[in-house]
Amino acid sequence: MSEAITGLVLAGGLGRRMGGVDKGLQAFRGEPMVAHVIRRLAPQVESLLINANQNIERYGAFGHPVVVDAIGGYAGPLAGLHAGLTACRTPLLVSSPCDSPFLPADLVARLHDALVRGGAELAVARTGAQVHPVFSLVHRHVLPGLTEFLDGGGRKIDYWYSALKVVEVAFDDQPDAFANINTLNELAALSLRPEES
Repeated sequence: MSEAITGLVLAGGLGRRMGGVDKGLQAFRGEPMVAHVIRRLAPQVESLLINANQNIERYGAFGHPVVVDAIGGYAGPLAGLHAGLTACRTPLLVSSPCDSPFLPADLVARLHDALVRGGAELAVARTGAQVHPVFSLVHRHVLPGLTEFLDGGGRKIDYWYSALKVVEVAFDDQPDAFANINTLNELAALSLRPEES
């Protein structure tokens, strides 16, 4: 890839469906869930950021800069993306949530290829008919528009996407790679799933 890419792990939520715990720090196969995501995403990017709004020191211990939402009130993944784009020093930023420990090892390469071929501003992963909006590769130049959207009260990712040139990238060969862990039951069930290479 000719363009440098920064990775962003989104760990800024409240974990409401998991009882209000910090999801990224929940134990999964003997280590915090976010550690699995970092291990899979970091080799695919030039540098990595972590978006978190609590337990900043614990996230910082993973050895990557931690960026906090500029917009208060736990405003969702777009606020995390905004924080990442603000701190990003490369032309492109790829995002992944902290609760998807099986993310594809070729996520960035495939998103980047589609972004370039499609002349798009944003590439997003899709399996079947389901789009995975928090798995996206985006040009840093969308930051002013995102800031304006958030300042105007916008929070829905699909509404913001509608103003951009977006390409969807099929990952139908890896339908389980985007499994995310939202509840303690899912945490227990997915911990038994075989680890993928």
